Amino acid sequence: MSDRTDNASVAAKAPHGISDVARAAGVSSRTLRHYDAIGLLPATAVGEGGLRRYDDSALVRLQRILLLRGLGLGLSEIARVLDGEQDDVAALRAHVTWLEQERDRLARQLAAVRTTITRIEQGDDMTTQDTFDGFDQTRFRQEVEERWGADAWQRGQDWWSANDPAAKAAFQAEQRAIATDAAALAVSDDTPTSAAGTALARRQLAWLAQAPGPALTADRFRTLADMYVHDERFTQAYEWAGPGAARALRDAMHALADAGAV
Repeated sequence: MSDRTDNASVAAKAPHGISDVARAAGVSSRTLRHYDAIGLLPATAVGEGGLRRYDDSALVRLQRILLLRGLGLGLSEIARVLDGEQDDVAALRAHVTWLEQERDRLARQLAAVRTTITRIEQGDDMTTQDTFDGFDQTRFRQEVEERWGADAWQRGQDWWSANDPAAKAAFQAEQRAIATDAAALAVSDDTPTSAAGTALARRQLAWLAQAPGPALTADRFRTLADMYVHDERFTQAYEWAGPGAARALRDAMHALADAGAV
């Protein structure tokens, strides 16, 4: 009787059910169960029928996990970061600094695009400073090298430059086709593990494998999948095809990785 009372007390302090947390965070329940299984985000309590529940501290940890995934870190790297830091507030303040920088960059891009529209409509000359404010791609070089290796940026640049125009067009066309199919999956009744979801994830895996870089392990595949949702730079590459496209692709990729097919 005391065990039941103790369990009920823990559950009472963990009012957030797994479905509610998944919906609010924009992740799948499958993802949360995977995080629990590997010890990255243990459920605060498990009730009758195996229902996982989460308290406020678990929500803070999940927020930090999503922020770090948005930076491209793999699950093992995230675990090391979180386990090595005891001060959540200090760590979150560091995240705030990064998010503010991203907000400012996106605001500059938005202003640049609006300026371009105005200049086109009025027949004014373009200026390179106004047109490309916020679009400096070399700013990502350090980020890419820190995530994927010291020579990752240059290998990517060399590979792209070595492709002829037809190969580049085919590569870009496949990405657009994948985005279109992801948008279709988002509005369909198909699940991430359906034939359509599996086919979509396999196409994305094959498309990614064309570019040079570290081996596409299940962990890295999941990391890339989450970036499509949590990093605006990647989300835009899929959401143009329809709302929910990035999320549908992410869920399908997670399902493929969870099935051991990566």
